[in-house]
Amino acid sequence: MTAAIVIAAFLGAVFGLAADRLSARWPVHEDGSVRGLDWRTPTVVLGAAAAFGLLAARWSDPLDLAVLGVYVAALIVLLATDLDQKLLPDLITFPLMAYGLVVLVLGLNPVLEGKAQVLIADGDLTAVLAAVAAPALLAITDRLFRGALGMGDLKLAVSLGLMFGLTQLFIGFLLGTVAFAAVVLALVLSRRVSLKTAVPFGPALIAAGVLAAVL
Repeated sequence: MTAAIVIAAFLGAVFGLAADRLSARWPVHEDGSVRGLDWRTPTVVLGAAAAFGLLAARWSDPLDLAVLGVYVAALIVLLATDLDQKLLPDLITFPLMAYGLVVLVLGLNPVLEGKAQVLIADGDLTAVLAAVAAPALLAITDRLFRGALGMGDLKLAVSLGLMFGLTQLFIGFLLGTVAFAAVVLALVLSRRVSLKTAVPFGPALIAAGVLAAVL
């Protein structure tokens, strides 16, 4: 089991590096530049290593790992593009919504099938409700903070709801927000960013999704 976790974490780190290098080139930067290695690189690499390692530690069934692994891999790519360009591309968010729906209809999601370690097991209905409630709450938050969120955040929230349901997503969102705030604080203290820097909200949603997958 330990070997599997180490291998998964290593593969996650390699995938994270690939995702970071992809985001440095795609979507194409407006000025045509290609970002070099910076603080975003270890952030994505370590985040991907942790995500894949935790998946391997939490789930042992190959099908469960495959279903959640594909989704988490897409989240890692979104993490890289959002940190690099403050962008969650439609080319990824739209397929993720379709993926969540297909997995839901086929009954392949281990989280929604009651295998997750939560007090209340979510089902298909709560997943649909979460897919509606999550983006709705974000839209209200966006209005309150006058455009702090983007449409990409709302699209991502739909797929998160379909994948994890109300209970798991709520727990993941709380923990993910705390983790994201800690990372932002560390960046401010290390002067990587300032208090006036526009920080994308996508990484908090992505952290929520990863945590919801491994709780």
